[in-house]
Amino acid sequence: MTASLPSIAFAGIGLMGLPMTRRLLAAGYPLTVWNRSADKCLPLVDLGAQRAQIPAELCAGADIVMLCLANTEVVREVVFGPGGIVEGGKPGQLLVDFSSLEPAATREMAAELEQRCGMRWVDAPVSGGTPGAEAGSLAIMAGGRAEDVERARPILAHLGQRLTHMGEVGAGQVTKVCNQMIVACNALVIAEVVALAEKAGVDASLIAPALAGGFADSKPLQILAPQMASSEFEPVKWHVRTLLKDLDSAAKLSRETGSATPLSGLAAQLMRLHGSQGNLEHDPATLVTLYREPDA
Repeated sequence: MTASLPSIAFAGIGLMGLPMTRRLLAAGYPLTVWNRSADKCLPLVDLGAQRAQIPAELCAGADIVMLCLANTEVVREVVFGPGGIVEGGKPGQLLVDFSSLEPAATREMAAELEQRCGMRWVDAPVSGGTPGAEAGSLAIMAGGRAEDVERARPILAHLGQRLTHMGEVGAGQVTKVCNQMIVACNALVIAEVVALAEKAGVDASLIAPALAGGFADSKPLQILAPQMASSEFEPVKWHVRTLLKDLDSAAKLSRETGSATPLSGLAAQLMRLHGSQGNLEHDPATLVTLYREPDA
């Protein structure tokens, strides 16, 4: 069965990458994986994946190379650094990047990759977190040539409930910045709500069910408010540093386009304050501690 399926390579076996690659293996795709910490690949090797020693090796037999990495700098290193994807890439191969990056940097890297080795780029950041990655219900927003997005669509159907082609390369990243502006501001106001309810003598654990289905309801409310009310900060499902990175990308994009984003700018400063208190690697549910009085 796998002979008729395109071969996939995947770099970045983290909170999102691990469940995504498991779904690709379960769907029968031949898969080669690479991660800077090689031991994170072992569960996938046990399931039948091959492991590359360096990123360039991902291109050896792959039709499509996928990335799910931490930030713009890491993607640039994996693609263009020593032993990078550009050294193994060739015309006809497609790079699909699920990472959340700066739109301008994405456009620059896509142009450089195609110029140097002929490999084309689709930016396809995702929304839905680890639960969405595990369930295959991610929302995927893609930038790139229409034919490249359509080529990837059957594969991405195993990872997401919806793939929307937003425009040329970089358009997916712009859409993800917009998504993260909403998510981060939502997370911060949910933290304010929970802390306010607690101080006003209301059982904050009832906020999410009380508002379910109403105009204020949202997935962040239903996920974060119960965690915040119960101080359930483990296991970490996503990171404060990720929201901060994306809010900084929003601020940069707003400067580049001349568009005002004052609420997101304030959110970035609040997120930076929280991160500076040792919370960068913690779950955003910990944002509620910004508004709670410290224990006496």
